[in-house]
Amino acid sequence: MTMQSKSLSSSPAPAPALTLFPSLKPPHKTLLFHQILVLVITFLAYASFHASRKPPSIVKSVLGPTIQSNSTNTSSSDVGWPPFNGTRGTHRLGELDLAFLSSYSIGMYFAGHIGDRIDLRLFLVFGMMSSGIFTILFGLGYWLDVHVLGFFMGVQIVCGLFQSIGWPCVVAVVGNWFGKSKRGLIMGIWASHASVGNIIGSVVASGVLEFGWGWSFVVPGLLIIIVGILVFLLLVVNPEDIGFFHPVREIEMGLETDVMQNHEVQSLQKMESEEAKLLESDSSDSDSSSAIGFLEAWKLPGVASFSFCLFFSKLVAYTFLYWLPFYIRHTAVAGVHISHRSAGILSTIFDIGGVLGGILAGLISDIIEARAFTSIIFLTLSIPALVLYRVYGSVSMFINIALMFLAGLLVNGPYSLITTAVAADLATQNSNGGNSRALATVSAIIDGTGSVGAALGPLLAGYVSSRGWNSVFFMLIMSIFCAALFLIRVARTEIREKLNTGK
Repeated sequence: MTMQSKSLSSSPAPAPALTLFPSLKPPHKTLLFHQILVLVITFLAYASFHASRKPPSIVKSVLGPTIQSNSTNTSSSDVGWPPFNGTRGTHRLGELDLAFLSSYSIGMYFAGHIGDRIDLRLFLVFGMMSSGIFTILFGLGYWLDVHVLGFFMGVQIVCGLFQSIGWPCVVAVVGNWFGKSKRGLIMGIWASHASVGNIIGSVVASGVLEFGWGWSFVVPGLLIIIVGILVFLLLVVNPEDIGFFHPVREIEMGLETDVMQNHEVQSLQKMESEEAKLLESDSSDSDSSSAIGFLEAWKLPGVASFSFCLFFSKLVAYTFLYWLPFYIRHTAVAGVHISHRSAGILSTIFDIGGVLGGILAGLISDIIEARAFTSIIFLTLSIPALVLYRVYGSVSMFINIALMFLAGLLVNGPYSLITTAVAADLATQNSNGGNSRALATVSAIIDGTGSVGAALGPLLAGYVSSRGWNSVFFMLIMSIFCAALFLIRVARTEIREKLNTGK
């Protein structure tokens, strides 16, 4: 028995649809086809996670305290929803974000640890279905006329735990299918799922807001459940499950990606005299592919630096995610306050910029082969971008849109890069023996640490905003500065390596 056939016998079964409905497979299946299919399915999966995460920011201006304005756009409907409509309304909205993001960050560490040890497809589907149910449950508070803070807090805490399952799973699956070649560009494009999900969530939640804020939760909740069914039917977690070499192991064997072959073809090319050597190689391969420990993953070079960088970077990104529609609604543009629906839709410009930012950061980091240096450049440029948006964003709608787009591009660029290509690189680096079974754990550590910052950002914004929005932007700028500081040492190592290579 060859190494490849042995690994297949113990592999999880491929997705049900590929087994039950063979016609779904192309006549001559190729690695490229399955790679594209995995990218599309995981893209849709995490986009739906973010779409279901967006409604709280859209309904803030409806749930929270009424604004005082002479604008004709301000109507008597701006009465708020107890318990979020009093003088402490913004504080409670911030605490609601904290409830979700705290449980999300804690759950992330456990989700990554579990994800490296069980069937990723089933674990991902479980997280999607449960997230959808609790998103819908939050919206039911509208029709059930719930005004108890504990109800909304409890739902958000449980929903955050289920939402934490998504990220380690999708990163691990994509990491299984792609080697390091052009990983930054591929994952930069793929990582736009977060921004695309935010855009879809904003448009959907804003579009149905006029029928009652409950619909802003129910529709995205149904969406993630539907996508979860698609994931269950079509997602294949590992290329070896359907007869292809694992990209990481292939690189270790000195092969190029474009000459990967089906395991059946390669087994025919093996000589019987090599059988013992192959079995011995398989045994050592099994050891190297065992799941890595949590503390062991923290000790991998670069993991701590990028994790704490993401803490501050994600603090900024999630403050915009949860408070930007509220900020737009309460800040006059050219002397006019726009409606709840318009503010929600306008906030998508930040995420559209984020799509381009993630792709651009991935492409640049591939070209110069320096992830940390690329992240520092984006973070540094985002500081003047935020200053310009705060100072000049209210001058006209055109300037507001242009500066919001620029801020989204620069803020989300390093955030997308670190949570995707960087996480995959660190999990499969040489010091870890190229162990692909560390992908979910390392991804969870990096994004989990970032999610702690994501939990603090919206909470602090809720309190600091009472002192004025200038204070909020100052907090965001200082966070970006701290994020860049954590990468200086890694960037210096990258530059030194480039200089030595040039010699």
